[in-house]
Amino acid sequence: MSTLISKLNWRYATKRMTGEKVPDQKIESILEAIRLSASSAGLQPYTIFIISNAALKKEIYEKACHQLQVIESSHLFVFASKTTITDNYIREIVANTAGIRNIPVEALDGYFNMVKGHNDTLTHDQRANGAARQAYIALGTALIAAAFEEIDASPMEGFNPLMVDEILGLKEKELQSVVLLALGYRNKEADLLTNAKKARKTRAQLYVEIK
Repeated sequence: MSTLISKLNWRYATKRMTGEKVPDQKIESILEAIRLSASSAGLQPYTIFIISNAALKKEIYEKACHQLQVIESSHLFVFASKTTITDNYIREIVANTAGIRNIPVEALDGYFNMVKGHNDTLTHDQRANGAARQAYIALGTALIAAAFEEIDASPMEGFNPLMVDEILGLKEKELQSVVLLALGYRNKEADLLTNAKKARKTRAQLYVEIK
């Protein structure tokens, strides 16, 4: 069994954490994995808020997400997607790409026109929903990276996004919270699922092969 598969078998959505701090280098490794995550057209239309402040985590717990992982975590990530994708945002991404690749921005006119052309066909809601789906791709990368580092990670959708948006001032930043991720260490005494066998569909139940 490969190291990655064994780590994925090890991981589960931890319900209780110890509050122990995750080492900075492991957090940075997870953040770098998120930064390198797949993203449609390379737009990365989201921002991740990294919260270790105990008072802020407590506020989110009390007002928006009454799940103990929020306050027992070492770090709480808030994945916030853009509520709109503008031409200027696309231009910024194109300019950044040109700078990294050390080429004239004009050399990427085709890339800009392609992305803009597709974006122009979408409604405001379609753009916002598409950005949220991109944030979930980044979340998946974060979960795998955390498992590789043997850091427990609990994704949470059961929260009040409007309240989280208010606490973090997201509306003014043209962002909306879509999913939370608590990072930390499992509390083996308090979490009844620590030793439970992982339950997933079988290969035959999950896949349809077309040859």
